[in-house]
Order: sequence, then structure tokens, then C-alpha cells
Amino acid sequence: MREYLVTLLLAAALCYVITPYVRKWALHFGVVTEIRKRDIHVVPTPRWGGLAMWLAMTATFLIAQNLSLVGKSFGNDAQGIFLAGTFLVLLGMADDKYELDAITKLAGQALAAGILLLYGIQILWLPINGVTMLPPSVGQLLTVLVVLVTINAVNFIDGLDGLAAGIVAISSSAFFAFAYLLAVVYGFNRAGAPSLITAITIGVCLGFLPHNSHPARIFMGDSGSMFLGLMLAASAITLTGQVDPNAITEEKLGPALLPLLLPFAVLAIPLADLISAIIRRIRAGKSPFSSDKEHMHHRIMRAGNSQTRTAAIMYLWTATIAFPVTVSAFAPLWIAGIVAMALAVTSFLVSSRGKVKA
Repeated sequence: MREYLVTLLLAAALCYVITPYVRKWALHFGVVTEIRKRDIHVVPTPRWGGLAMWLAMTATFLIAQNLSLVGKSFGNDAQGIFLAGTFLVLLGMADDKYELDAITKLAGQALAAGILLLYGIQILWLPINGVTMLPPSVGQLLTVLVVLVTINAVNFIDGLDGLAAGIVAISSSAFFAFAYLLAVVYGFNRAGAPSLITAITIGVCLGFLPHNSHPARIFMGDSGSMFLGLMLAASAITLTGQVDPNAITEEKLGPALLPLLLPFAVLAIPLADLISAIIRRIRAGKSPFSSDKEHMHHRIMRAGNSQTRTAAIMYLWTATIAFPVTVSAFAPLWIAGIVAMALAVTSFLVSSRGKVKA
């Protein structure tokens, strides 16, 4: 745990230091978000935050691979995730600069998923009638779908200062806790790569947040939201691939199967926003990739909340779902219920107080 904490803090410190330089580069190259009808920000703001995250991750990889324990996590999986993430950051940087069309971005996201497949990162089995091994083609298709859905869920939620970075940090924290405890408690010792990737993801989000919180001085852009979405999806898929289904006993069935559900639990709020946006736009006769001001955070703000409070509310909603699900894998359900209740009460109190008066 100590080395993972060192890795997390290193990623956070590097991202915090690197981000101002990336902001200057974005301003120099004119990568700036202008004010559009759907936007909440009122000042043109530079993008390319994903580049700062990628640089911090790369530097952390180079340093952390020399650690005695964490260094063992660097292998084929970590290399595949790094290359897929690098490709998406480059694609996102191009989109931040030139506003690529939705189909081009979707194709690029699928290609990034293909890079994961080339490195053997894919869903191998599902909990159907116990444990069912999937034909390679089915597993590959499901892998691509999980990657696409997760990336776009994070992308859709990135509409408020600090919102996406904070939600991904919370989601990654829940997933890191699960991956680490799975290795320690149940002996799935090869869970090191997911723990490493999520620790770095938490770190880059925490290092980026001081620059991205309201009022944001830089946006992560699609280079950041697609990168973070891929990190979460790849960590989950990697963990399921490292659990030997033949070694799963009835006692270990719940914790072993949870990696298939946890990504959807920790991203429940972004996923709900993604699904509702697609349904809303299709019903209105619009493209599901079009933009509007009816996202969850827009509606919370219209209820009288500031940007900062809106982000805090959505952080708490995310934690209310993510952490009890993680706790339920290693503790009695009543303990998970207490955690959920405490977070739900806190969320309610924050949501019902401090609204901006009209």
C-alpha cells in the first residue's frame, strides 16, 4: 500500500506542476474554448488538460517502475493501456484544437479499444449459469462496447468546472480499494496492474483539480475526458482478465464477479446522464451526439445551486453508489448499508442547504 500511495502522490504532484505549462502551450496554439450557448463558463478557457495528465502519467511510470513492489505491475497489460491512452490523448488534442466530428471520435475510441485487444486486454467470461467462458469474438465485442460507453459517460459529464475530474477521482478511489483488497483478502495476487493504473488516475485527477475547479483556469477537454474514461474501463477489464474463473469458489463468487459490475456502479451518475441525454435527443429528433443544456448538472444549477455546490452534490451522489458497492464485497451487507445511509444523508443535507436565492 505504501508504494501505491507514493505512486499516487507522485502523479498528483507532477500533474499539478505540469498543468500550468500545458495551459501556456494551449494558449500559444490557440486551443481555447470559446463561449457557446450550452456552456456555463463566461471566460474563454484553454483546453489540453489531458496532455498534462498524460505527461504526469508517463513520468510516474518511468519513476515508479523502479519501486520494488509497484515495479512488478509493469507488464503487457500496463503497456497496452499506456499505448491506448496515448492514442486517445493525441486524438483528443486534435479534437480540442479542430473540433472533430462525432463519428471520427467514435471510430478513434473503437481503435483505442482495439489496441487493448491487441495486448490481450478483454472480457473473457460472464456470470451466466455460474461462470461461462465467452467466444473470443463475443468477448472482444463486449470489451469494445464497455470502453466506448465508459469513455463517453465521462465525456458527457465534463460540463462543469472540476466535475469530471472529481467524479473520476472518486470512482477510481473506489475501484482502487476494491482491486487492492481483492489481492490482499482473496489472494488474487495479479491485481497489481489495475491497482497501479487506478492509483495513477486518482493522482492525475487530484493534481489537475486545483487548476480545474471553479473558476477553472484550464479545461481537460476531450483529450482528458477520453483518456480518463479509457483508464477506468481498461482497469476494470484488466482485473476481470486476471481472475481465473476456474479458481472461483462459491465463497469468492461475489467479489470475483464484482469487477464486471463495479465500473457501472462507480460511474452510475455519468452513465445515467449519458443514457438520459441520448433518449432525450432522439425523442426530440436530434442526433444523440448533439449538445444541449439539459444535463444533470444544468438542472441542479437551475434549482439554485452554485457551480461549486453542484459539483459537490454530484461528487456525493457518486460516492453514495460507489463506496457501498465496494464495501459489500468485503464486509457484511449491513455495514455497506450504513455507509450508503451516511453518504445519502450527507448528500441530502448538502443538496438542501446553501442554494442561491433568486
